[in-house]
Amino acid sequence: MEVVFLQDVVNQARAGEVKKVADGYARNYLIPKGLAESATPEILKRIRKITELGNETRDQETLTLQALADALKDISITVIGRVTPAGRYYGAISSTQIAAQLSAESGRDIERRLVETSDVIREPGEYDVIMRLSTDITASVHIVAEAEE
Repeated sequence: MEVVFLQDVVNQARAGEVKKVADGYARNYLIPKGLAESATPEILKRIRKITELGNETRDQETLTLQALADALKDISITVIGRVTPAGRYYGAISSTQIAAQLSAESGRDIERRLVETSDVIREPGEYDVIMRLSTDITASVHIVAEAEE
């Protein structure tokens, strides 16, 4: 089925693009969520306007994410966890804990899926974690992992 995307869909298409997708994907996901419409002649006439709206939305999101990246680059957070007698954490410091602490420090809602840790934090120490806010906007956050007393 050919559809016109009304909004950007990650790893699929940008707003205003016409693409052929699986019928079930279009009927069960894209169209009910308002992400795309079936490519009819009326919709094809509106493609230019849809593309312009998609570009405006993308520009606004980029500005918002860049402001968030600028706010996060100055933040250093402390994460506390229980440690074993050997000095390692029970489990590890998770991206969920990091995101929760960042949300508390910055006053903005940070999703855990944005946190990219190169190595699992299993011992107390200092770490730098990358926040991938979009495909081309990243921020580095300094984390101090401490032992619970």
